[in-house]
Amino acid sequence: QVQLVESGGGLVQPGGSLKLSCAASGSIFDIRTMGWYRQAPGKQRELVASITVRGTTTYADSVKGRFSISRDNAKPTVYLQMNSLTPEDTAVYYCKVVRGRITTYDYWGQGTRVTVSS
Repeated sequence: QVQLVESGGGLVQPGGSLKLSCAASGSIFDIRTMGWYRQAPGKQRELVASITVRGTTTYADSVKGRFSISRDNAKPTVYLQMNSLTPEDTAVYYCKVVRGRITTYDYWGQGTRVTVSS
């Protein structure tokens, strides 16, 4: 099992910045892709950004140029730097990690709320 602890959410004004962190513990060997998803009220959960163990990144079109994902494989921890936030970024943000290669296992964090409002 992998336990994920997220932090960094909160209330921020439009145009502001936040940095989310997600620290993994437990059976952390062979963690592969790490990523962030979000779910806004009344909407489906969507991928925000992901990063492979080699550092290849993927971003949703809506956050390209504003958000940046990174990871520290030694810890292991994944980060999401969010800049130029808008009210449309308001959601609960979930960390997800994938462990294993042939047989893979998905683990989710408990979520951290981000509210962008003036």
